[in-house]
Amino acid sequence: MATPRKLVLASNNPGKLREFQQLLGERWQLIAQSALGVEPAAETGNTFLANALLKARHASAATGLPALADDSGIEVDALHGAPGVWSARYAGAEASDAANNARLLAELAGVPDGQRTARYRCCLVVVRDAGDPAPLVAEGVWEGRIARACAGSGGFGYDPLFIDPASGKCVAAMEPAEKNRRSHRQAALRRLQALLTNKD
Repeated sequence: MATPRKLVLASNNPGKLREFQQLLGERWQLIAQSALGVEPAAETGNTFLANALLKARHASAATGLPALADDSGIEVDALHGAPGVWSARYAGAEASDAANNARLLAELAGVPDGQRTARYRCCLVVVRDAGDPAPLVAEGVWEGRIARACAGSGGFGYDPLFIDPASGKCVAAMEPAEKNRRSHRQAALRRLQALLTNKD
């Protein structure tokens, strides 16, 4: 078996590290940037792509390794696409998942079920080095709607509130393998894997 290729994950989120390693499989050795002493990049972009590029270049510059970054979040139609790129900071710069979920529920108070449509969106970027002029970019979307109360104990982020229409479950109540089959990250990763294969 070939030696796994090293990729720095430009995130300190342990949930993302677990998900991406499961999705990437044995071909890649994913290393969290925090394990290499890399501080997070400032997410100053106004789009998921801009933030993913910032994070990937920052991690690659600090480690000298290829880097994988994602920027992802939830877009709620009744809130004109919010929280969007501010999903992780919706209730404040250091907000917990519980605080973000609580704010989302408060913002949607009184909104009927038929108008609670939303989507998870993920943008993935791989750079071979910090100055890579042609980064690989892949996107994925998972359509669903927002529940009226949190359910389930798995996942992270808005998973306790995001209802998968195919199963009718909140994502936090799904088995990890089921989530990975349906998720926006899986859709983006399938596209990214095709791009990586073409570069081999």
